[in-house]
Amino acid sequence: MQTGISTASLFGRFNTEDALSFLSEHNVKAAEVFLESFCEYNKEFGDFLAERKGNTKVHSIHTLTTQFESTLYSLNARAEKDSFVLLDKTMQAARAMDAKYYTFHGLARVKRTPYVIDFERCGAITQRIIDVCERYGVTLAYENVHWAYYNYIGFFSELKKRTSGLKGTFDIKQARQSGVDFREFIDEMGKDIVTVHLSDIDENGKMCLPGRGITDFKEVFSRLRDKGFDGAILLEVYKNDFKEFTELFDSLNYITDLAEKILK
Repeated sequence: MQTGISTASLFGRFNTEDALSFLSEHNVKAAEVFLESFCEYNKEFGDFLAERKGNTKVHSIHTLTTQFESTLYSLNARAEKDSFVLLDKTMQAARAMDAKYYTFHGLARVKRTPYVIDFERCGAITQRIIDVCERYGVTLAYENVHWAYYNYIGFFSELKKRTSGLKGTFDIKQARQSGVDFREFIDEMGKDIVTVHLSDIDENGKMCLPGRGITDFKEVFSRLRDKGFDGAILLEVYKNDFKEFTELFDSLNYITDLAEKILK
């Protein structure tokens, strides 16, 4: 088990490389690197980040979903082909950083009409994505996201039936925003959870740093322990959820101390 911070928590304050250096300078042991745009989806940028990560282990990466992840599933052959080219380049960046997991949002829900998912087709394409990732030593970890296909219980289970090697990223913030009890996502992904994104909310429902709100993280960690979790627990908050950087690191210390007591 590791604890750390996603560079997404510094989005808008630092560029990706500077965010990673900043975390390393403050002795953050693990990180998820949020690649922010097309110019970052390549081996050259991955090499650049590898030089900047210092002693911080890059556990995982993720990308700006709306740029190419949805079109991996496109019915348009050219869009699909271009997206798989971008996926391959992104995995080159991941390998350069020695990242082992790809936090994946997948298909976005962009229409108001009800969605009927063709799981046979979705599963087959997801397996192609998994295969590309595995060529670079990276494992695909599908994340529960309120505005994407995996925003309800059952989606992950259906994909698991049709794929091999699929893992999961559990995001407590996204569970709240989906209106689904976080316990249900933990139960569904179970032993396949490799990455956890943590945030908190106050008594008014406003997002805040873990340790400053009302979330019972003892229960969260206990449930993860009971599923055999041994991955990375990462703070993923928004830049306006804290003013001073010391607040972010204090929150990480709180989570680390608690996790070490329960997930040992």
